Amino acid sequence: FPGVVYNYDQEGVHRADRGWEQCISIPLVQLDMAELLQQWDSLLEEFSLEETWLPHRYEEQQHNCYTFALTFINRIRQGRGREALSKAQFTERFLIPHTREASRYLTLHQELAHKDFYIVPLPEQEQDS
Repeated sequence: FPGVVYNYDQEGVHRADRGWEQCISIPLVQLDMAELLQQWDSLLEEFSLEETWLPHRYEEQQHNCYTFALTFINRIRQGRGREALSKAQFTERFLIPHTREASRYLTLHQELAHKDFYIVPLPEQEQDS
């Protein structure tokens, strides 16, 4: 869906509205957090302007785009009274389940794209059960 992607690399923070069409979107905000959704953009913009994210501070292994994203998420969590997540916790709880789902989808898509197939609609009574 349309939006701006913030990312951080050796050249600093970038904002892009194109070029991320093949990324995986991971929902982090639950429905009961409507007020947070309204503030999200301004909080992210403010966060991205901090000195921590200047280009010369980038370090490929320890201070990178993953650090940028996780630090922002943890700041939001702590502001809501939740504990910060480690890289391992965040990866296990949020990233792995979504990458597994994407992998299954891509595998199915590849199989369907390279084989002849057709879809047979179910009879009415079978669709309702």
